[in-house]
Amino acid sequence: MTKKEEKKSIIEICPIRNVIARFGNKWALLVIYILNENGSIRFNQLARQIPDISTKVLSNTLHILEADGLVKRTVFPEVPIRVEYELTETGRSLVPIIISLTEWAQNNMKSIMAHRKKLENSANKSN
Repeated sequence: MTKKEEKKSIIEICPIRNVIARFGNKWALLVIYILNENGSIRFNQLARQIPDISTKVLSNTLHILEADGLVKRTVFPEVPIRVEYELTETGRSLVPIIISLTEWAQNNMKSIMAHRKKLENSANKSN
């Protein structure tokens, strides 16, 4: 077994790395949060609520969340075709964790920013 294969297998069997890597990107938590706020929503409505995300990235994010069972995609046989997205039960079970993480970030943001600035100033002085 090569080292690359070993690393891949370790990631695959580690639940934290395997699962969080899928929804822990820049956009997925925000998409989950917005879906929770809106219930069922169309792609373009979702895109309007996140104006700085490209349609390609939003589409890919929704696809990943759907593949993991966090988002349900429903296609309505209408002309034109209507597609809506909503959280599954598993997706909804993640929302309280996202809310807790958001509250933690809000409560600790000043301290975190101060530490970042302190480290940056320290690095600048040593250069």
